[in-house]
Amino acid sequence: MTEITRHHTATRMSQIIEHGDTIYLAGQVGTAGAPVARQTQDCLDKIDALLAEVGSDKTRILQTTIWLADMKNFAEMNAVWDAWVPEGHAPARACGEAKLATPEYLVEFLVVAAR
Repeated sequence: MTEITRHHTATRMSQIIEHGDTIYLAGQVGTAGAPVARQTQDCLDKIDALLAEVGSDKTRILQTTIWLADMKNFAEMNAVWDAWVPEGHAPARACGEAKLATPEYLVEFLVVAAR
């Protein structure tokens, strides 16, 4: 049976789950109330740090789900995303609109990566 390792675990969730060579990150949000570009960069910086902690990086991302509080922010979020994703390493991706935990959050990222 493949071991499951949890990191930064609280009552409600873990920030990182390792299952074999697959890494699952909890939803990452940015600075509440900041513009969507800043929140997006905050999310991506957190993703970089969490993946590094378990021996991976953004070139190993398999899938990303992005939730926007309002699809009107799609282009602004994508400008930051496109600058961050290394050429030739774009993951499978979905993006949709959803109400997030509080109205101050404009974007949330969910990531699955390989080690």
